[in-house]
Parts: sequence; structure tokens; C-alpha cells
Amino acid sequence: MSEAGKDPISGAGGAYRVLARKYRPRDFSSLIGQEPMVRTLTNAFASGRIAQAWMLTGVRGVGKTTTARILARALNYRTASIDAPSIALDELGEHCQAIMEGRHVDVIEMDAASHTGIDDIREIIEQVRYAPVSARYKIYIIDEVHMLSTQAFNGLLKTLEEPPPHVKFIFATTEIRKVPITVLSRCQRFDLRRIDAALIKQDLARIGRLEGIEAEDGALAMIARAAEGSMRDAQSIFDQAIAHGGETVTAEAVRSMLGLSDRARIIDLFESLMKGDIQAALAEYRAQYDTGADPAVMLTDLAEFNHLVTRLRFVPEAAGDASLTEDERIRGAAMAETLSVKVLSRTWQMLIKGIPEVQGAARPVSAGEMVLIRIAHAATLPTLDEALRMLEDDGGHSEPGRGPSAARPNGNGNAGGSGASAVGQSRMPTGSGGGNAMRLVESHSATPIATPTPEAQVPDEVPLRSLADIANLATANRDAAFKALVRRHVRLVRIEPGMLEIGLTDDAPRDLAGQIGDKLKAWTGRRWMVTVSREKGGATLAEEESSRRETQMSDARADPAVAAILSRFPGARIIDIRIPDAAGDADMDLTPAPEPGLDAPVDPDDEND
Repeated sequence: MSEAGKDPISGAGGAYRVLARKYRPRDFSSLIGQEPMVRTLTNAFASGRIAQAWMLTGVRGVGKTTTARILARALNYRTASIDAPSIALDELGEHCQAIMEGRHVDVIEMDAASHTGIDDIREIIEQVRYAPVSARYKIYIIDEVHMLSTQAFNGLLKTLEEPPPHVKFIFATTEIRKVPITVLSRCQRFDLRRIDAALIKQDLARIGRLEGIEAEDGALAMIARAAEGSMRDAQSIFDQAIAHGGETVTAEAVRSMLGLSDRARIIDLFESLMKGDIQAALAEYRAQYDTGADPAVMLTDLAEFNHLVTRLRFVPEAAGDASLTEDERIRGAAMAETLSVKVLSRTWQMLIKGIPEVQGAARPVSAGEMVLIRIAHAATLPTLDEALRMLEDDGGHSEPGRGPSAARPNGNGNAGGSGASAVGQSRMPTGSGGGNAMRLVESHSATPIATPTPEAQVPDEVPLRSLADIANLATANRDAAFKALVRRHVRLVRIEPGMLEIGLTDDAPRDLAGQIGDKLKAWTGRRWMVTVSREKGGATLAEEESSRRETQMSDARADPAVAAILSRFPGARIIDIRIPDAAGDADMDLTPAPEPGLDAPVDPDDEND
């Protein structure tokens, strides 16, 4: 693109125009990040397969209206040597300038937000009968088309399906789901993608050179990230940054203008959190807050860096993104190699839940500190499976006054190999998730905690006499999903050592019999022949449990005391029945002590007194 001051479409001299208008693309070659759409249109124009209506959809600022004008220019392209629709718009055509400035008589632009009714559409329907004044096609560009009323959409359908050959429609919307499917089916749809931050940064650098502005690389990266895929937003922020900083745009000026945090300091804060160093994390948080950073923005930046580290773990080449700073590339890649996905996922969840808490709090800075304390405390805690594994390794024993082995540091000096070891911490800090804070299970007696027998130690003669035994074996091996399948879908026909004959419910998985055979072989150490019988078999465990519960409910309702309570309190109902086990009955005396004045059992010896 030529410099804006010399561009006949952009205009020359005169009043100042914002960058978003001054550097608006004028042809398909200058559109950024929309190559799939350009390729489709190029092929369509080359083969003469030009649609009657187009639907352009995408987020704000990706170029929907600009694309509509360029498309209108291409449809009405006419020069001394070319008189046909063309994608190649190198030379300024007869109608180009008026179309791109939005003042051509045959290219009618309408904002559906202010023309929503059937009367506005009826006016279009009446005008389409007339041929264009000077151009090849009469083109209607309707922006934010999703805001048309239902009557307006219905009134447009017939004309949209069979428009006159000299009429084309171009619709643009940010809410494609609000457009009726009957309208979408009559249009050729193009989804304009969010523009990559690296492309935005590259184009801002080009604009800076044309404007004679010196812009730091870090400043352009911040603007590109803040734009969130919108070129118009990026150009508007860049325009504001130029006005803020004069002839030079610095990263510090952009950070101050947007209320952003220093990316390097955000990484420092994230590192302190992963070490579990609450004191350092709170000090860094307060320091950034004192310099003007917003608490919610800081947490958002932490979440973005957490996501970057997680992404770098699986996509290392993402470190080549031009929008990343040097600190993000180097330190992010280093953390991605050492921090576990479980820790990163847990931190992400806590940040995502903490951001709205901070935004809605009466004292955001205090709410932000509490979120950081939770993260730092959790950073050194083991995940649930790590804690269970430690309990198994310890045999379930715990020393008096100390929790189980979950509190023991590993070879790196950290419990469970969580986040603390990933950033080189050699010892868990007191009061930040270490020591007794690691104790997930508190032992109240010296009796060892019973732990499931490992698979390799299951004896060959594991007694299996019922479905309940199979379900209990699944519980011992911590396979809850398999246990649920057995309870819901399996009916016992016959069971003998090494042989199981079952019936299955209609909705049982087809491979369930094979799964049962594989599981029993792995858990019992012997081969099992599992066959599906034509006999229906008995009830499933789930059906038996449901039947027992119904029986208990019936018995409870028939109990005189319960019946009296239900009649005394209208609306009351039985929601649960709990029956103590035999051991509990032995330990408890459920007979109420006689009250004074009531007839109580008399000791025969007392009668002699």
C-alpha cells in the first residue's frame, strides 16, 4: 500500500484521520489474515461462479465492512482495459474511490441496528427492480444484519432467493447464530478469522514506519495481545499510544496506558507462587499494585502465562510466536519442562475462579491476595493420586503427631513432586503448604489403615461366589467404572471357579463379557471363561439394592412410631434409612434409660431390702 497521504482512496491532506480509517485495506491483497476467503473468491471470480449473496461473520474489527466494500469494488470493477468483475484491483477503477468512501449511488450501505423493521426492507424490495445508475451491479451492504426483526427477515427471503441479475447482497454480522437458517441457506458464508497477534504486530510496525514513529518491539507486542485478534482495535490502541508518547511508543507507556502488568514481573510472581513462597508472591503483587496494575488484570495475566506454559509443554514450537517477549519464551519453556500438567491445571482452575471474585469484591486488592495465598498454598500440595500413592507406599502407617507419608518430602525436598520442585525449591516453606499442611488424612489410632492389596499380590485362589464379590474386587483394585458396569448391567446365572455364566441388560456394552474376563484374569491370576447365557439370570446388584431400599421404606412407613410422626407433621416424608451394622449394635446400648417415676426393671435383691 502506498503512503496514506498519496493514496487516492485514503484521501490526501486535510483533517487528521485515525489510523483505522487511514490504513483501511483497499483490495484483497492488503487484507490481513483472511487468506481462505480470498482464495475462495479468487476461484469463484475466475470461473464465473459469482454468488448472489454473501454472509460475512466474525468478531468486531476483523474487517467485515471493509471486506464488503472491497467485494463491491471487485464486482463493479471497470478500467480502460478491464470491464468485468475482478479480484486483481491493482489499478484504480472508475467506481473504486466512491465505493471505498461509501458514497457510490449503486452501492447502498444500511445499518440494520437503526433500520430493523419491515418498512425498511420493503423499501429495498421496491428498489431492486430498477437497474443500477452507472455501475454493473446494484449492491446492498447490510451491516449487523442479525438485528433485523423477524418480519424483516421474512420479507427479504423471496427477494434474496431470486434477486434480479443486476442485484447483489452482502451481509455482515457479529452474531451469526441470531440469523435465521432460512437466510443463511441463501447466502455464501465466510467466517472471518481473528487475526494472529504476530500479523497484527507486523502490520503495526509497518504503519509506524509510514508514520515516522519509533515503536519498541515490546510495546507492539502488548498492543497486539490487547487487541485480541481485532486489527481495528490494535490500530486504535496504537493511535492512542502515539498520542500518549509523542514520536516514540515505549513498552512502559503502553503498559501504563492500558493498566497492564510488566510481563517479566508477572513471570516472577508466577514463579514465587509455584515455589509456594507466599511472602515473596505477596510482596511482588503489592509492588505491581502500587505502580498502577489492576488486581484483576494481574490475575488475568497470570492465567495467560499459566496457559502459555501449559501450551509450551505440548507444543514447544509455540515459543516462536512473535508476540511473545524474550522472558516468556525462555522462562516459559523452562517451566514447561518441569511443572507437571496437574499442577498447571489446578492453578488454572483457581485463577479462573479467582478473577470474577476479584472483579466483584468490594476490596479487589485484598481479594487478589487471598487468591494468591490459595494458589501458593496448593502449589506444594500433592495431587489426590499422588497422596494416595504415598499412603500406599507408606503402608498406611503414620507416626504419632505426624500425618502419613504425604508429608514426607521426595528426593527434591518436596512432597509429591508438585510445583515446588519444578522451580528449584529445595525445601517447602513453613506456612505455605508444607509440613503439616500436607497431612490429608489424620490418624486417630495406632491401628494401621487397611490398604487394598496390589494386583500382583492377589492370591490365585481369590474366592468369587457372587456378583457382590466381583464388585468388591473392583473396589479393591480402584476400578470404579468397571464396578458400575457390573452393578448396572450384569445378571448372574452361574459361577464356579474359573467359569462365569451371566446375562446382560439390553443397554449393556457389547464387549462387557470380554472386559469381565480380562479384569478377573488380571486380578485373580487365573484364566476365567465368561459366557453370556440365554437365560435371563437373577437381578442386577443395582436392582437388588433398589429392591432392598423399597422394602426398608415400606417397613419404615409401617412402623407405628414413624407413622405417628408422619401423621403429626403433614408434608413430612422419609428420605433416607440408616441401619447400624452388627459391630455398631454390639458397642451401643440403644435401650433408653428409665426416667424417674416410670416402671423400671427391679433387681430381685432389692426386694429383700
